[in-house]
Amino acid sequence: MTIKTAAMEIENLRKVYSTKKEEVVAIKDVSLRIPEGKFVSIVGPSGCGKSTFLHIVGGFIDKTSGKVKVRGKEVEKPGPDRGMMFQESALFPWLNVFDNVAWGLDIQGAPKKERNEIVEKYLKLVRLWEFRNQLPSQLSGGMRQRVSLARILAFDPQVLLMDEPFGALDAQTREEMQVELLRIWSESQKSVLFVTHDIEEAVFLSDTVVVFSGRPAVISEVIDIKFPRPRDLNLYKSSEFRDYRNQIWDLLHQEHKKPIELISEVVNG
Repeated sequence: MTIKTAAMEIENLRKVYSTKKEEVVAIKDVSLRIPEGKFVSIVGPSGCGKSTFLHIVGGFIDKTSGKVKVRGKEVEKPGPDRGMMFQESALFPWLNVFDNVAWGLDIQGAPKKERNEIVEKYLKLVRLWEFRNQLPSQLSGGMRQRVSLARILAFDPQVLLMDEPFGALDAQTREEMQVELLRIWSESQKSVLFVTHDIEEAVFLSDTVVVFSGRPAVISEVIDIKFPRPRDLNLYKSSEFRDYRNQIWDLLHQEHKKPIELISEVVNG
């Protein structure tokens, strides 16, 4: 039987930050395989290395050892096969919505007709086409994040890497954005690796939740979320949802109760 190439493959990943006196181990040994088209979230204690892990997959931070592959190709630097979305929208304040989404395509030298068609496609996908002439300052926080997502999708990346993209939003807007993200993800068929500190957000969005230990990070548990799709906010009210939430909360609580592990390795000599 032929094994399909995974969207993302991480093998024995290790990240060490070095100073003159010591080496601080941020990620100890992480291996993870993410199938095509799946939505996978990472949760863990604050400062455990979730964002560091995501940035290594994105090619923004060098790994110390191990392998990171996206669709079979080893990651060495940032590339158009990976779209990265951060907590802040990072839109250009002097450009309107249309031109913000078109910016990367212009840099790539896309023909104007093709560029315009792509921008229209993704602004309609995120339901902001009618706001195409507005400046970022005229949009809500949730709308700015949708513009950011449209700009990323316009590059047609193979995977989406999302680092707490809704962390700065109020609770109601955050829930609305979760529903919107699932709709967009379903239509775009991208593979997603999503970092969040919000357990309920992870359960609601994901096919799989990966629980990181405290630093230095290892995977303490991988939990498959069995809810069918499409999902709506009523899912939050179900007893099964609470069971998943409590299972993950217990795992994280156990991490907090553990004795603080020595994460520094003194350099001899």
